Amino acid sequence: MSAIHIQIYTMQSADEAVAVAGCGVDHIGVTPSDRGLPGEVDLGTAANICQAVAGHATSVALSVEPVPADIETMVNEVEPDILHLCGPMGAVGPDDVRDLRRKLPDVGIMQAIAVTGHDSVDVAVSYSSVVDFLILDSVSPDIEGVGAAGVVHDWKISAAIVQAVSVPVILAGGLSPANVGQAIAAVRPWGVDSLTHTNHERAAGGFRKDLGLVEAFVSATRRGGDA
Repeated sequence: MSAIHIQIYTMQSADEAVAVAGCGVDHIGVTPSDRGLPGEVDLGTAANICQAVAGHATSVALSVEPVPADIETMVNEVEPDILHLCGPMGAVGPDDVRDLRRKLPDVGIMQAIAVTGHDSVDVAVSYSSVVDFLILDSVSPDIEGVGAAGVVHDWKISAAIVQAVSVPVILAGGLSPANVGQAIAAVRPWGVDSLTHTNHERAAGGFRKDLGLVEAFVSATRRGGDA
């Protein structure tokens, strides 16, 4: 199996992003928002993070916004390499994504798919012809959009999606150094993603990235990709 790409969310400073990229991470995720999302930063900070990792890793900026014009505004200010669409499923449909591709020709597009049942396969297929990547994630009623739930979903459904589409698929949702190897074996994704289980929780609230856990996640992923 070829090398598995590694995506880590979410950076809150340029220094943190550069340190995480130095652990061997391929995609560096940032959350430009003012909606109270975990680890969110303002647009200026997000832009600085994307600039800081240029040449070291691929920058990815997520959006849960339902209005394409607002998404376009964020991308133009932050200038990530990849736009990660993870709003509520259906809020930005395949036709909207196709229009965003036309307006943002220099940015890759990654669509989040909420893996909630077997109908998720059909949803993934419906987006697969208009995006560059799919990311398969879990959902939480306490967090807006798709992702940041910190729990695994049904990997059998994720494996079915990998088989059904031709675009690269990143597996997310509760992945940690302890389970990422098992997840790779079960799903055979192009890449894997971690947010919650590579964090160090701050006593005063919020979190920072735990470089030890990031390094462990990278090592476990490399072992899983070689298996």
